[in-house]
Amino acid sequence: MAVAAYALSPIDLIPDFIPVLGYVDDAVIVPAGILLAVKLIPDDLMAEFRAEAARREARPTSHSGAAFIVLLWLAAMALVVWWLWKN
Repeated sequence: MAVAAYALSPIDLIPDFIPVLGYVDDAVIVPAGILLAVKLIPDDLMAEFRAEAARREARPTSHSGAAFIVLLWLAAMALVVWWLWKN
């Protein structure tokens, strides 16, 4: 939770407006925190999570449903662009 709060927080150790250094703390602290969180998960629990992920990956997917959603978003964007162009 602390890593997610730090990543989403507007307060940083080094402010982002400082060139290069502003993003270095995010590029180091967030991956290190995620690695630490993964290391803290017990092995048997991690094996259970991986088995569940593999089981869910084997479920059927709907490519036509995904294509419909993409087309719906494209149509919405086209409608917004058309509306902005007209006004």
